Amino acid sequence: MMGNTFGRMFRITTCGESYSGAFRKHLPVPPELYGGLMVIVDGVPPGIKLAAEMIQEELDKRRPGQSKLDSPRKEKDRVYIFSGVMEDDMTTGAPVGMLIPNVDIEDDQIEKHRSYKDLIRPGQAAYTYYKKYGDYADWLGAGRASGRETAARVAGGAVAKAVLDRMGIDVIAFVTEIHGIKAGPITYEMAKMNYRKNELNCPDLEKAEEMIRDLLKVKAEGDSVGGVIEVIARGVPAGIGEPVFDKLDAIIAHAIMSIGAVKGIEFGEGFGHAALKGSESNDTPYYDSASGRIRFRTNRAGGILGGISTGEDIRIRIAVKPTPTIPLPQETVNVATLENVTNSFRTRNDPSICPRIYPVCEAMTRIAILDAIYMAKGYEGVAQIGSKWKKL
Repeated sequence: MMGNTFGRMFRITTCGESYSGAFRKHLPVPPELYGGLMVIVDGVPPGIKLAAEMIQEELDKRRPGQSKLDSPRKEKDRVYIFSGVMEDDMTTGAPVGMLIPNVDIEDDQIEKHRSYKDLIRPGQAAYTYYKKYGDYADWLGAGRASGRETAARVAGGAVAKAVLDRMGIDVIAFVTEIHGIKAGPITYEMAKMNYRKNELNCPDLEKAEEMIRDLLKVKAEGDSVGGVIEVIARGVPAGIGEPVFDKLDAIIAHAIMSIGAVKGIEFGEGFGHAALKGSESNDTPYYDSASGRIRFRTNRAGGILGGISTGEDIRIRIAVKPTPTIPLPQETVNVATLENVTNSFRTRNDPSICPRIYPVCEAMTRIAILDAIYMAKGYEGVAQIGSKWKKL
């Protein structure tokens, strides 16, 4: 399996599966070493404060089993830092390695997944994994295609956050739509004020209650729903991004679209530009004497022009599909017998992925932005662009 590393200068490499360790429980090793998820973060500068508690705070945002909107799977998602950090929780400049053990890998759940082993779960990666890996495809809890894989991304993103915090760059994500129920316009200030004030992490507190009621109704019916996540990155300096193929929005899109449940992304007005005139679409610049910099009166471009950051907020909207595995009867195929069958898949799943995917979107956005900053600063150091342009 290839494609498990993201980034060029600031890079994360992850490994691990949904039920990794399930078949090693008989070995004479501590339970923490049965299996789980790991991430190695390369390109971490020295002298960054990086305590396990900082990583844990981010992991706890996506940890299952915390509310009635989550999967009932009881994973602790406890993180262990095993390299790259020394005395006083300071990074050394060496790769940071982290381990997140799987603990809820009981035999009854293993046997439940075994009973579905030869059935293609609709909307899930079972068919494509069989096409690519044949008899050796991991059928237990979707393996590497499971949403559990994203815990390693969140841990890597927490390292990026520690670096970006020192630069004054903030990335925040939140739910703005569930099953067609839409929140009102959300400002950065509103998102910060109401961050994680409800189980959905929707800053529109009134609409959030309506979304939660609908989501619980859908859950009781045995179904699932999708929604929309928005991300705001504030404090990203102008000039970040590498045309032509490594535009900042292209790199962020790569990062976000690599998340399993994501089916669409747009920046700023996104698809809304298709209905506008040029005079309506353009963000007009002005010189802000207070800051001594060029600013823009609107931000329909979402903080990126020509693939390079403008210094305005980077705004992203992300479409998340419904959880594919649901207990309702669905048509499928038995790959062992090649028979068309109908089956109900009763495993531990979220009625919506949105309440737990927003920290994954934060993590991948942070990793992409920090990597782009590394590239931009390296080029800047060689190009030696005049100070006049750096000030604007």
